[in-house]
Amino acid sequence: MEEGHQSLDTRYVQAVEEAGGIPVIAPLLKTARAAAEFAALLDGLIITGGPGITRGLIGALPADLPPVDPRRDLSDELIYHAVAERPVLGICYGMQFINAMAGGTIYGDAQAQAGTMVHSDDRGATQHEIRISASSHLNAVLKTEKLTTNSHHIQAVADVGAGLRVTARAEDGVIEALESQEGRIVGVQFHPERMSGAARALFADLVARAGCQKDAR
Repeated sequence: MEEGHQSLDTRYVQAVEEAGGIPVIAPLLKTARAAAEFAALLDGLIITGGPGITRGLIGALPADLPPVDPRRDLSDELIYHAVAERPVLGICYGMQFINAMAGGTIYGDAQAQAGTMVHSDDRGATQHEIRISASSHLNAVLKTEKLTTNSHHIQAVADVGAGLRVTARAEDGVIEALESQEGRIVGVQFHPERMSGAARALFADLVARAGCQKDAR
């Protein structure tokens, strides 16, 4: 993030629009008041991918992973609290952020610290298969217990935060999805906005759940 600028991969915007939603890009906010007023415009929230998360960090970030800008970290926290009971989808950094907010921990470098396979395309990773819990909301959305996903992360969830459960893992044990017990919050370690096929259903699911939440408000 350059000084005075913020940016977003347009594939997130396109995925939400294609799913029938109206994407609203979150500004970087500094106060709970502003976050509450902004959240009043939202029916759901996507916490997108990003740099290295520093909340709940175990060990140091590696040289090839810059830390998240403190301004984004603060804004993410404020907006996450402000959306209250509305549905949330966390993607990559977003899933790690959700876990950290629930008191969980994150490996700074899963490959070095936990002996996992390479999960970053910058380090030569491509695709890998994940196994999805049959009883999970994620399984109900994707309608499969196996999914081949992309791999764009160096960090990984270590200890799972309170109120969250693991719903998918890679073959080396890396946690690839989390969700809250009632399924309101869903986090995935892969990037569905960069995929086609079944993974895109995550956006349709969020839009549908956001619509139901809007009707109830």
